[in-house]
Amino acid sequence: MRIDVITAFPKMIEAPLNESIIKQAQKKIGLQIKIWDLRMFATDKHRTLDDTPYGGGPGMVMKAEPIFKALEKIASEPEGRENTRVIFPTPQGEIFNQNYAEKLSECDHLIFLCGHYKAVDQRVMDKWITDEISVGDYVLSGGEIPTLLIIDALVRLIPGAMSDINSAKTDSFQGHLLDCPYYTRPEKIGDQRVPEILLTGDHKKIEEWRLGKKIEKTKIRRPDLYQKYIESQEINK
Repeated sequence: MRIDVITAFPKMIEAPLNESIIKQAQKKIGLQIKIWDLRMFATDKHRTLDDTPYGGGPGMVMKAEPIFKALEKIASEPEGRENTRVIFPTPQGEIFNQNYAEKLSECDHLIFLCGHYKAVDQRVMDKWITDEISVGDYVLSGGEIPTLLIIDALVRLIPGAMSDINSAKTDSFQGHLLDCPYYTRPEKIGDQRVPEILLTGDHKKIEEWRLGKKIEKTKIRRPDLYQKYIESQEINK
C-alpha cells in the first residue's frame, strides 16, 4: 500500500507516522508513506493557501490551485496506483468506524488531504475527493489529527503490519462487540486478584468467559452495537 498525505503543516504528522506499528509496517511489509507540503504548490511568492469566500461571509477558504497541483503531481508518479481513493477528513463526512478501517486497509493507494480554515474550494471536492470521513461530531483546527487517526486504525489491519494479526481481530468493534478485560502478572495486587477462570488453563471455558464479558460490556455501554450483535447471531443460526 502507498499512502500520500497533503498538508500545510507537515511537522504535525511527521513524527507519529514514523513510530510504533506504522513504522514497523514501512519496514516489514513495504508500506510507503509520503508527506507533501502543500505550500510548495502555492503559486505566489507568499505561498498563500487561502482566500476570502465568494459571496462574503466569515472565515477563509483553501484555494483550489495548490491542491490541484499537488494531486496532479501525486497522480503522475510511477509509484501511484490506479485503485486510488482520495480522502478528506471533515465533520460533514461519513462516520469512521472499524468496518470503514477494514475497507480502507484493503486499498492499494490512499491520498489524504488535510483541510484548514473554514472550508476547501468545492471544486476540489467535486473533482478529486472520493471519501469524506468524520471521526466524530466535533470540529478540530485541521485535518492532520483525523488523518493520523484513520491511518493508524487501517494500517494495523494490513496483513503483516502487526506481529499477531489475531490481536487486531479480537479488538473492540470486531463482530459488533466491545473487548473483554485482560490481566497479566502479578496474580494479586492488594486485595485484587485475577479471575480464577483465567488461571485454569481451560481454553474453551476461558473463551466462553471472555465472550460473556464482551457481551455484558457491550449491552451496558453500547446498546446499539449489542442489537447489531443479536441480529447477526439470528442471521447465522
